Amino acid sequence: MEHDALDAGEARYELVISVDARGSGQYSDAEKPLMRRQIYEVLETAFAQAGVGRDAVHLEDRGDGVLISVPGRIAVARLLGLWMTELHEKLRLDNRRERRPLGLRVAMHVGPVRHDSEGICGDAVNLACGLADSSVARHLLERERADLVLAVSESLYREVVAPGGKFIDPDRFAPARITLKGGEVTAWFQLPGRPAPAVGKQSAPSSSTTADSGSPAAAEEEDGYEDGETDGGGDGDAAYRAGRDMNVFRDTTFERSVHIGHNIGTDRRKD
Repeated sequence: MEHDALDAGEARYELVISVDARGSGQYSDAEKPLMRRQIYEVLETAFAQAGVGRDAVHLEDRGDGVLISVPGRIAVARLLGLWMTELHEKLRLDNRRERRPLGLRVAMHVGPVRHDSEGICGDAVNLACGLADSSVARHLLERERADLVLAVSESLYREVVAPGGKFIDPDRFAPARITLKGGEVTAWFQLPGRPAPAVGKQSAPSSSTTADSGSPAAAEEEDGYEDGETDGGGDGDAAYRAGRDMNVFRDTTFERSVHIGHNIGTDRRKD
């Protein structure tokens, strides 16, 4: 491989692909080897169908997933287009006969990657892994009962996805703001074979909320509703969730005039 000639401190721009299995902790010890075997089978079949030699890419085992880097001489569009299409088809067909269907979260980003004798590292690797592990990717896979979800970085979407191409349809991607260890980023999500998914901003605890999980701020974040957001009530009427300085009164009769809210900076005068 061409990586063998690289110095450990020398970075090359490569496509990083992070692949994670859904619910790996729910597999028993006896089931995990079967799960891992299926992961490798679908990946390697997709590589072969896309015309990418197995020895042309760097592949690291992650137990319940795989970390891959692809050298720049292989077109990124081939991995985003044909390879993802073949991966989805192989996984979809295999899952028809599996007692426990395998779900995969796949994330891609292009950036500088450093190789050493133990594997690869760099911010590009961290970003790809963070996208695959994001709550948006996890939620989409579960909510949509999908076999596969793809997440790509903002730069990869802009440079490769947005122009479109064979097997690449930008209209099937949807953006979301997500919070990773390095800060907040925009990522684009796709459920292969389906229209653009409905995604929203990922809820991620900030340092202020994690310091006190019992604080009002933490409770609001866990609730997932903004001030004034409605939710369907159980009796057919709209239920209203209040936050911060808002209060909700239901079936209440006031006997005299009342003031609802806080008096801030007002003077009370005697009559």
